[in-house]
Amino acid sequence: MKLILVGPPGSGKGTQADMISRHYKIPHISTGDILRENIKNETALGKLAKEYVESGRLVPDELIIRLMRKRLKAPDCRNGFLLDGFPRTVDQAKELEKLEKIDMVFSLEVSDDEVVRRISRRLICRKCGASYHLDFKPPKKEGICDKCGGELYQRDDDKEEVVKKRLEVYREQTEPLLRFYDEKHILHRINGEQPIEKVFKDIQEIIEV
Repeated sequence: MKLILVGPPGSGKGTQADMISRHYKIPHISTGDILRENIKNETALGKLAKEYVESGRLVPDELIIRLMRKRLKAPDCRNGFLLDGFPRTVDQAKELEKLEKIDMVFSLEVSDDEVVRRISRRLICRKCGASYHLDFKPPKKEGICDKCGGELYQRDDDKEEVVKKRLEVYREQTEPLLRFYDEKHILHRINGEQPIEKVFKDIQEIIEV
């Protein structure tokens, strides 16, 4: 079972990816994690990627594909995998096709207004990194972390104007990708504004048909 999970920032993609990975016992593969792991372990590919990451440039498709090719050959991918954050473009999707045949693509559909509400109400502890949400998981005491008493703050990329910009980029980049998979009849759009358990149940029903 080879799956791809797509969704805008704040759509609950990470939560669903973890639930799918645990339930179906397949690895959750995130491009970001692979990059960080290779950079940390100072692999040959990691050293190449580090130059791009540290200078703020986009890691080129060719390098991402090489990292993915290596990861997908790992023994834990024998029974399938769940990709998160890859592919990001149609070109990457075409390259992925040369490596693996994808069974299903799930797109978590969440409105821009809901994404802004979810992300712009997020707070992080400066001291221990714990995360809070003013609507879903507020701290017991305003501005103070429940765990360590540290100060809570809003990350720059969680501010409303930045979130809107991130969404613009996401929509521009992802819409062609969704059309690509839709034409192959493997795209499933899921209402990501439902409760977490209902979103997972909808995904499960499609997988297990």
